Amino acid sequence: MVKTLASILLALSLFVSLACKNEPKRTVKTEPIVFKKEGELTIRKQKVDTLITSLDIEIAETPYETQTGLMYRESMNDNQAMLFIFPDEQIHNFYMKNTAIALDIIYIKKDLTIASFQENTVPYDERGLSSQVPIKYVLEVNAGLAQKWLLEIGDKIVFQKN
Repeated sequence: MVKTLASILLALSLFVSLACKNEPKRTVKTEPIVFKKEGELTIRKQKVDTLITSLDIEIAETPYETQTGLMYRESMNDNQAMLFIFPDEQIHNFYMKNTAIALDIIYIKKDLTIASFQENTVPYDERGLSSQVPIKYVLEVNAGLAQKWLLEIGDKIVFQKN
């Protein structure tokens, strides 16, 4: 009886093992996250009040949006940016976890002037990138644009939501 039961269990486990191996692997398809224009933003020189650039912006202001930011995105056009809006002006730290796009991170005070920036961030880097001073807004653009635009501390932004 024990020998028969052992043979049945062995045959059953062999059948289950073979059945699982022949089952096709399932892949989970995820939809790419696409840019959603929620407003417009301009950057102007502080000293001569000339237009530097105009951008379409996606806005992150809920806790989930500000924590996720541009994570899991494959690219962004040079005329697009993400604007983070925080409820209070304070020192903020950003990092590049799960972010495939190299970015320039522009930290902006409550009075809409640029306070500091981090250029050419490294994708997927989890080191903290501090604003170093209290800020209320953060603008993320493709890496290299801050240099191309010759941004300086004190330059000013203006934005409007759709």
